[in-house]
Amino acid sequence: MDTQIRREILDVLERGRDLTLATIREDGAPQSTTVSYASDGLSIYFGCGAGSQKALNLARDDRVSLTIDLPYTVWSEIRGLSLFGRSRPVADPATIASVERLFRAKFSEMSGFTATPGDIALFCITPQIISLLDYRKGFGHTDLVAAAELEAPAAPELVR
Repeated sequence: MDTQIRREILDVLERGRDLTLATIREDGAPQSTTVSYASDGLSIYFGCGAGSQKALNLARDDRVSLTIDLPYTVWSEIRGLSLFGRSRPVADPATIASVERLFRAKFSEMSGFTATPGDIALFCITPQIISLLDYRKGFGHTDLVAAAELEAPAAPELVR
């Protein structure tokens, strides 16, 4: 992967706060929802209700599509990501603790938040195809990066 494109992708992941996540319902219809996320390299983490439609969809089919848009004031500043990836549940206690630290560092409003164990399902998305949108390079400019070019490990060890 071009190191400059990788840096730009990581910048969008680090600066973004929310993403729109598309999962696949049991009847094959797509479902899009907005979730907050934290990332570590190219790995993207989010949580949702353990019994939510998202969690049920992902239990059946791990394929996801998502978008992340950074704030902008004029069109020439539009930047974001669109990607296809696979989602997997995160159950390892050490990884969960590391991901919780990522979320607390990114979202100060989480300082008083506590979740009842079993109420929240935590997932990790591993990108397979990424489209980097950057209007600073021209109207509608995108760089497409295929899974074979990704240099990040599929399941990073977050224990710190």
